[in-house]
Amino acid sequence: MKRMISSMGAIALLAWFAAPAASMAEEAIGDVTNGRIIYQQGKGDDVPACQGCHGIDGNGSDDVGSPRLAYQVDSYILKQLTDFAQDKRTDDTMYQMNDISKALTAKERQDLAAYVHTLKSPYIGSNLDQLRRDGADVGSPHEGKMIAEYGAPDHGVPACKSCHGFHGRSAGRMYPAIGGQNYVYLKHELESFRNGANTSEADIAAGNKEDNARTNDYMGQMRAVAKNLTDEDIKNVAAFLTLAKPTTPGNPRSPSRH
Repeated sequence: MKRMISSMGAIALLAWFAAPAASMAEEAIGDVTNGRIIYQQGKGDDVPACQGCHGIDGNGSDDVGSPRLAYQVDSYILKQLTDFAQDKRTDDTMYQMNDISKALTAKERQDLAAYVHTLKSPYIGSNLDQLRRDGADVGSPHEGKMIAEYGAPDHGVPACKSCHGFHGRSAGRMYPAIGGQNYVYLKHELESFRNGANTSEADIAAGNKEDNARTNDYMGQMRAVAKNLTDEDIKNVAAFLTLAKPTTPGNPRSPSRH
């Protein structure tokens, strides 16, 4: 297990350091201007403005369970929009994304992904105290940090950072950013991946899966992890990741002479 985690961490680290050079050489995958128009204004009757649920700043909302899109990588956004359009992923929160994505052309999905990639609003995270006051079942960020950074080898859970990078800030363009994501969304998706792990490949191929079973993860990696997560693990990891910052604060003290 330690060897597997170390190998995954090395791969993620290589991807992270390679990403800046790759991103500088790559152009946007779509028309950012057109993507902004669709995001802010929608398109006709079938495509409402994305900002209605995700916010003009892309921070989403715990109130409606919508994810934070700011700082998300364009390749991941494009894959999700495409998977929604092809019913490889089901929106079982707002029950809108499948129809919306189908109403978009392939080019428009690229444009939206390109625009979302430009959203760089600050890492805020969910207000866990308010969620608790509202009756939500919220985990412990401290315990979640242990899993995010070191995993839970005693029941087969690798560290989140092995694929998603430090504090879930993403590892290049291969894996999504999950740090700073909304708590309600994180918890729901981890539960959905766990449900998806209990869905047979035959049922997936036939389209016979529950709405709350997510199966569109890359090579089934999230299902392989989520199947070993306990309810407490999920709440704790979600609590930590929503508050996780992409960098650590430096030493604020200036050097002094003696």
